[in-house]
Amino acid sequence: MTLTPSRRTAGLTRRHFALALPSALLASGCAAPHQGTGRPGDPIVLTLLSHYASGVLKDALRGPVDEWNATHDRVKVRTKAVEFTDLLTTFMVRQAAGQGADIIHPYCLWNGQLVQAGVLRPAPSEDAAEITRGYGKAAVGSSSVGGTVYGYPTEVQTYALYYNKRLLRAAGIDGPPRTWRELEETAYRTAERDRYGNTLVQGFGLSTFDDSTTVGQTLALLNAAGGTFVSADGRSTAIDSPAGRAVLDLEHRLVVRGASAPGVNVYKAFRSGQVAMVVSAGWWTGSLKAQMGKDYRDVGVAPVPVPEADDEHATLSTGFMLGVNTASEHPREAWEFLRWLNTEKVSAKSAKKGATATRMSSLQVSVGSLTGRADDMRTLLNEGGDPNLRPFLDALAYAVPEPNVPGAQQAKSLLRKNIEALWTGQQSVDESLRTIRRQVDQEVSHSW
Repeated sequence: MTLTPSRRTAGLTRRHFALALPSALLASGCAAPHQGTGRPGDPIVLTLLSHYASGVLKDALRGPVDEWNATHDRVKVRTKAVEFTDLLTTFMVRQAAGQGADIIHPYCLWNGQLVQAGVLRPAPSEDAAEITRGYGKAAVGSSSVGGTVYGYPTEVQTYALYYNKRLLRAAGIDGPPRTWRELEETAYRTAERDRYGNTLVQGFGLSTFDDSTTVGQTLALLNAAGGTFVSADGRSTAIDSPAGRAVLDLEHRLVVRGASAPGVNVYKAFRSGQVAMVVSAGWWTGSLKAQMGKDYRDVGVAPVPVPEADDEHATLSTGFMLGVNTASEHPREAWEFLRWLNTEKVSAKSAKKGATATRMSSLQVSVGSLTGRADDMRTLLNEGGDPNLRPFLDALAYAVPEPNVPGAQQAKSLLRKNIEALWTGQQSVDESLRTIRRQVDQEVSHSW
């Protein structure tokens, strides 16, 4: 599976999930001494490898790392970074070459593969207890494999429904849909085509542009229907179920009846007022705010609609975590740094006077993201924050973590391929479900 995260430059844009050979490692600019010689008094230098290679992410990480290095003489941290598209390959190649970083920052989708390859070290009992106690269930699940916690959740993304208030009002609709029936009705009433059949406005934005819109929103709808993509034991797909069939039927109807046009880049179309509704992750809020200017006032966010009015809310959660490499010669010091970064509460500059939050939570909010620490998020978003972030914060309580079994990356790529074949008329719903089951079952069973 390739999923959901985002690369942020001036605004937030998508991270694409190709697995290319790693590009040259980029030093992040966080100063630290050269590797110690082993002589008494020579500091230990830990390396931290992430995808925070440029723009606001690189700058945001530099702050706490420079603070640590300025206040700790015995242990220093040097950051290295590659682009997200190279990150998983870099982890694996460097590990095989005996050059793995002490601390790594993986996309949680890969955790099963990294654990199976012997890259990730289980969290010590005190850290595992802190993570389990301090973070939401979905974030803990993403950072765990087989019930064992492997790291501190960092960026956490939940999915919700973005909608254009102006387009809904113009169609005589007072507010966002709460059920799938309302979603369909709203999609059909807001969709527009010209006399030649060209799409002017998508009622509901399905798009083959990237994994977030192809797979991410499909899984968010699947979770909202009470379904899951992978079975509880991680050895087979569970999408060939009543919930999975209902989701693919819904998306198929929207395309066939002209409310969705999968060939459209939904990210550009939504901010241009050409999409009435789309399901996406919370990272997009900051991007839309930066790109839309005064038109951002037309953007609203609501929970992902559920099949029936009395159904409980559910949605998809994805994320990243910081963990310690099994090959690190200084695991105790690495976990010490991670505790300092992720658990120690310090003054929160963006919140009311006297408020505190962890350094990682402040870092993520500064770049328009969330962490799995709901208490920190309520503190940091309490006053003067964007109300459109609130549904994503609320969703931390009911989101379902993205499956991270050993074959998850490839399984997700297969799912995307079959969803796109359905949307473009190459497969029926029945054919898609059968093909997904056959291909994904083969992939995940072979990965164990």
